[in-house]
Amino acid sequence: MPEFTILGAVLASIVAAATPLLLAALGELVAERGGTLNLGVEGMMIVGAAVGYATAYGSGSLLLGTAAAVAAGVLLSLVFAGLAIWLAANQVASGLATTILGLGIAGLIGSPFVGTRLDAAPTLHIPGLTSLPVIGEMVFGQDAFVYASLVLLAAVGYGLARTRAGLVLRAVGESHAAAHALGHPVRRIRTLAVMFGGACAGLAGAHLSLAYTPFWASDMTAGRGWIALALVVFSAWKPLWLLAGAYLFGAVSILQLHVQGFGLGIPAQFLSALPYLATVIALVIISLLKRGQGAPASLGMPFIPDR
Repeated sequence: MPEFTILGAVLASIVAAATPLLLAALGELVAERGGTLNLGVEGMMIVGAAVGYATAYGSGSLLLGTAAAVAAGVLLSLVFAGLAIWLAANQVASGLATTILGLGIAGLIGSPFVGTRLDAAPTLHIPGLTSLPVIGEMVFGQDAFVYASLVLLAAVGYGLARTRAGLVLRAVGESHAAAHALGHPVRRIRTLAVMFGGACAGLAGAHLSLAYTPFWASDMTAGRGWIALALVVFSAWKPLWLLAGAYLFGAVSILQLHVQGFGLGIPAQFLSALPYLATVIALVIISLLKRGQGAPASLGMPFIPDR
């Protein structure tokens, strides 16, 4: 049944393509629920990809590479947090500056590794399950990053809805002045949320350079950080909608590749732009439906405690 084999491979590739989007968007969701708009996700992703690849290539360990990518994302997130949270600089300008800085650092770190290649991260294989038609490879044949993204999704969803820490984070995002009046350390909480976002972005970058395309290229994130930002809005700041949005955009990315293979005469440039066109269309629809009303009330507002 070759048609089932092809369908299973396509579904598995959609899951893989959606994983970096889901990871980066989860981190941004947590940061935004705390009231911080971090436009530096793209820079954190590309730095994570570069540092993770360089570490894995030099050490021969994908685990060390992944840990280094996460650490790199966190370090760059601290630069953003220092500007936007502790110095109360404009969050949009700080995020854009962080992305530009990240692109430059990644280019510097990754330049010696252009043209090199690593073995891709191993995938799960369960005899009898991975070989199941259609769903076998999609569910039981993915790499560890895919399963980590789903575990993180469940943890974030539970943490935001069912724990005291999640309640405090949401309170800070809704009214930082009220949270401060209740004695909560607003800037510290926001910094931790941004650090979590940086760690997720670094992990997303590690997936790109160590599993999805196990080589280094200077533009390998290809705007995925910006799509992750749009996904948070698309999801109305809810984790389950974030999962649906990530897999939808992953499907668009993969299907445009298959359409090119069919030779339908559609310009390749147009097909390559489809994921970003889908992002614009989704944001327009969200605006018309006014789903942006779910945004945290203090999102993007700097907090300066009373002296």
